[in-house]
Amino acid sequence: MKPTSPLPSPRAFLRRAGGALALLAVAAILASCSISRLAPVKRTFLLDPAMPPMVSVQKLAVLRVGVVNVGAPFRGKAFVYRQDELKYEADYYHEFFVAPVAMLSEATAKALAAANVFRRVAPPGATADEGDYVLDGFASELYGDARDATKPAAVLAVTYYLSSAKAAIPAVLWSREYRQRVAFTGSDPEALARAWNAALSSVLADLARDLAAADLPNP
Repeated sequence: MKPTSPLPSPRAFLRRAGGALALLAVAAILASCSISRLAPVKRTFLLDPAMPPMVSVQKLAVLRVGVVNVGAPFRGKAFVYRQDELKYEADYYHEFFVAPVAMLSEATAKALAAANVFRRVAPPGATADEGDYVLDGFASELYGDARDATKPAAVLAVTYYLSSAKAAIPAVLWSREYRQRVAFTGSDPEALARAWNAALSSVLADLARDLAAADLPNP
């Protein structure tokens, strides 16, 4: 029969237990530091363009704003940077608060209502039979141009299409493309968001002015 090992004294047991707890505490601290480094906080931005001035002559018709669609590369919430002629990168940690489609559609309706271009502006989501005209759009470019690191710029290009809301076969009555390139300094995503905001403000001001001057057929 093998002799049994003597049990450790209470003092030795406590020393061993204390050492094990200390190792666990250090491991927990290191793990928490690693997790915090791997999960930085996202920053979100919402464009709030300046409203265009009121036009001098109002069209006695109701406009329904449909959808301003966005090109597939820029349709998500993440900021997109153009690095060279073919390379684009999405910024996972900086993004729009809402999807660009909803943001641009709602901003367009809000701007045209503020400019008083039409008797009334029905926002996106209104019923299909509401309004005399319907305005849709397509944003083909929405990115930060980083090809020249010394001259970054916010790029926005939107084409709008106006058609009759009552025609059996919709036909485009008026269309125009708007392009803006606004330079900014530094590499802070907030600077890019502010430049996009300025670009959208200019686009909407031009849109309101041109629609007010357009010679449209009677609805």
